[in-house]
Amino acid sequence: MIAMQYRFVLPADYDMAIIRERIATRGPQLDGLPGLAFKAYLHGEQPDKSYAPFYLWRDEEAMHGFLNSPAFAGVARAFGWPAVQTWTPWHATVGADVRQARHATHSSAAIVPYSTLAERRVQEEAYAQLALARGALAVVIGFEPVTWSITRFCLWRKEQPAAPEERHYLVGHVS
Repeated sequence: MIAMQYRFVLPADYDMAIIRERIATRGPQLDGLPGLAFKAYLHGEQPDKSYAPFYLWRDEEAMHGFLNSPAFAGVARAFGWPAVQTWTPWHATVGADVRQARHATHSSAAIVPYSTLAERRVQEEAYAQLALARGALAVVIGFEPVTWSITRFCLWRKEQPAAPEERHYLVGHVS
């Protein structure tokens, strides 16, 4: 599996109704896309206005197929050429009710140099299990060894109190 996200920071005066309409009309086009575990169409207004879809791919061929597709070319034409972040999941749970998600939390953390990665992975698994116990519909913990970082992504039915390091998003659609 591969987790992937790109994020567009929008101007402060951007009409977010444009993003919500784009999600409503284009979101269902990826429903059932081969190789896609899920795509969460995320948008937010705090601390800045943004559009930040998050994907969980079953394999790299599916991810590459999307990045080489007219659908991704359309996103790039509309918002610009994004930096696409990718992570290999240390944990990925996608519940049967994932399409009911309306909120998401996302955070990243640096891994201290020379850390014992096996211990860190156990800590991140505990985070995932706690989120699932609190009602998360999906949890992805991604590991990225270029910048030595962890990303934590959760989908929720209801808004969750966000920790200071977490970014909160609204979910417009889940494919």
